[in-house]
Amino acid sequence: MPRLPAGADLDSPIFVISVAAELAGLHAQTLRGYDRLGLVRPGRSAGGGRRYSARDIALLREVQRLSQDEGVNLAGVKRIIELERTVDELRAQVAQLLDELVAARAAAEQAAAAVHASYRRDLVPIRRQTSVTVWRAAPPPER
Repeated sequence: MPRLPAGADLDSPIFVISVAAELAGLHAQTLRGYDRLGLVRPGRSAGGGRRYSARDIALLREVQRLSQDEGVNLAGVKRIIELERTVDELRAQVAQLLDELVAARAAAEQAAAAVHASYRRDLVPIRRQTSVTVWRAAPPPER
């Protein structure tokens, strides 16, 4: 991983194409081809020049490894990259949903505790026994 200037992170587009090509061990023309194919999407400067981040350079190395060492064609590499991005997005979404679920459970517990705290303590439930009496009218007196 290349050394980053102060204040830059892995996604900061700071490397021009010649530096990125050297860091990735590729030719600048190869980087242009990968950009055209959509394998790597570098940032752009105000003048339209490509600017690569440290993450882009790591991705360029991975593309090269998959195509050279593993024998995957560039269409396959593109699909692998797309699937990995999808998995990363889904993991982030799952993490967000889990955080929301934890917050919702905590809010429900607080609401239940508030309801229980509002119960009147001076009222005590009493069990009453209920009995049923069947009333039948007396037969009329005979004449």
